[in-house]
Amino acid sequence: MIKILFVCLGNICRSATAEEVMSTYVRKAGLAEQIEIDSAGISAYHKGELPDKRMRAHAKRRGYELTSLSRPVSIDDFYTFDYIIGMDDNNIAALKDKSPSIETDSKISRMTDYSSRLLVDYVPDPYYGGAEGFENVLDILEDACEGLLQKLKERHYL
Repeated sequence: MIKILFVCLGNICRSATAEEVMSTYVRKAGLAEQIEIDSAGISAYHKGELPDKRMRAHAKRRGYELTSLSRPVSIDDFYTFDYIIGMDDNNIAALKDKSPSIETDSKISRMTDYSSRLLVDYVPDPYYGGAEGFENVLDILEDACEGLLQKLKERHYL
């Protein structure tokens, strides 16, 4: 079982959406028995909350149901997950600060490292923006999740 954890600041917009987009792609590829997906936040501020209602509305228009509840990253996550994927440089830095070892550091990567069509450095936080920000996040995540799935198929012979 390959285990992936998506991480953003509060786990109510970007990482929760990445979890659902990737889960959808994995199910459609028939790989749900081989790939496990979760999401978490650097902060515990939104612990137990559903994703942001605006993010849920935009995602729903594309066929995604965002239902995961926010939770903070834990030390156990660094041992449980094979891939820990942050949405921006601040997330990456915070993950490396929390990472308990050099071995677990190597599991950390940036979401846009897997982008194949869009040339972007990070997934921007749409929380304080308008509708276009949520749509942009969905565009980036769909592209990066497609690329990530392709990399997993190549690396793990799926």
